[in-house]
Amino acid sequence: MKIVIVTPAAAHSRHGNRNTAARWAALLRQLGHRVTVQVAWDEAAADVMIALHARRSHESVKRFALAHPRRPLILTLTGTDLYRDIRFDADARESMRLATRMIVLQEMGLAELPVPLRAKTRVIYQSTRRIAPQPPLKSCFEVVVSGHLREEKDPFRATAALVYLPEHSRIRVTHIGGAMSPEMAETARAWAARDPRYHWLGEVAHGKALQILARSRVMVISSRMEGGANVVSEALAAGVPVIASRISGNIGMLGKHYAGYYPLEDERALARLLWRAESDPAFYRKLKTQCRQRRVRVAPRRERDGLKRLLAEVV
Repeated sequence: MKIVIVTPAAAHSRHGNRNTAARWAALLRQLGHRVTVQVAWDEAAADVMIALHARRSHESVKRFALAHPRRPLILTLTGTDLYRDIRFDADARESMRLATRMIVLQEMGLAELPVPLRAKTRVIYQSTRRIAPQPPLKSCFEVVVSGHLREEKDPFRATAALVYLPEHSRIRVTHIGGAMSPEMAETARAWAARDPRYHWLGEVAHGKALQILARSRVMVISSRMEGGANVVSEALAAGVPVIASRISGNIGMLGKHYAGYYPLEDERALARLLWRAESDPAFYRKLKTQCRQRRVRVAPRRERDGLKRLLAEVV
């Protein structure tokens, strides 16, 4: 089949939606399909559309539905869709209505949908290849934060937690991700000037980011909203324990009984968890074990098979 994947993230972007689109294109090509990835549908012939982002891809969704009302249209709901836009945005709601099927990227996403829409929605976790562990830095207990600097990510929460650590803590925060505004960049530079334990690297190549993740002792994901963060998939694949804000999208990735949650926007609680991970070997082992148990969900074969089953339903 000829499949068009629409994502609002531009080519060569390191945004999560673009990474998802590129990975799905590769997996679908493995299944024998012809796939193109576009920012907006160019109206070229396609048997199936897969659109990421209900609000931002709405125009393409609507045009495809009008041009080909009997062809499958699969809509993938992002974090801003699930936890913000579908509550009030008419375009996002219309995209959901027009979709033949929908995808959410973690199991808790289903609970955010109106009951009538859950029946046509499938859960497909984002995958990543197994990542070889790297020797950790001996000079510190390195904590990595990986994600673009924008409000939805609450990007400086781990940095704010540093002041609440014991004086003898060896924790250092390495922050990977480009600033989405000059103000965010200025804030990151100010934090780095104020506290030598915070290192902002800015945007780096994906391979380099994975090397830094794989050598780290812990990854922190402090987001206010997440559809199903690929950086969590990468941490699981690398065997790196995660400390996460207690939000629906993180719970859907790590499980309801995961030991590494802290209350959203609470840097004191985050500092306590970080110190416990550093100072309590039994707690650290528990986090590693729980993450290892979730790793099967982010295997590439499982994601590919999920896409294959979904296409079989609609074609």
